[in-house]
Amino acid sequence: MFRKTISLNKAMGVVKEVLKAGDGVTFPKAGDRLSMHYTGTLASNGNKFDSSVERGPFQFQIGVGQVIKGWDEGVMQMSLGEKAILKISSDFGYGARGAGGVIPPNADLNFEVELLKIN
Repeated sequence: MFRKTISLNKAMGVVKEVLKAGDGVTFPKAGDRLSMHYTGTLASNGNKFDSSVERGPFQFQIGVGQVIKGWDEGVMQMSLGEKAILKISSDFGYGARGAGGVIPPNADLNFEVELLKIN
């Protein structure tokens, strides 16, 4: 298995660990609509809080605040077809508010993500 860890900027709160390389050429730009699979877990204990794998790909617009800051920063550094783990500090996740009763306040998060399509 291919693994490469890239700190996108420790001060930014996102570390990317590449599990499978993408095409290395096609990268999303702010405003692009993306299709991705993801599984989110709490960094503290590995408990899964959400996954698109059971529902089908998640579609959203990147770089415009539709997703947490850690995704806007981390996913923009992925190329088409890439699969990675994004390790996101709480300030680039849901912060002090947490989310949906399943993500506690100030929780660091791990997302296994795969960039399926750039529209």
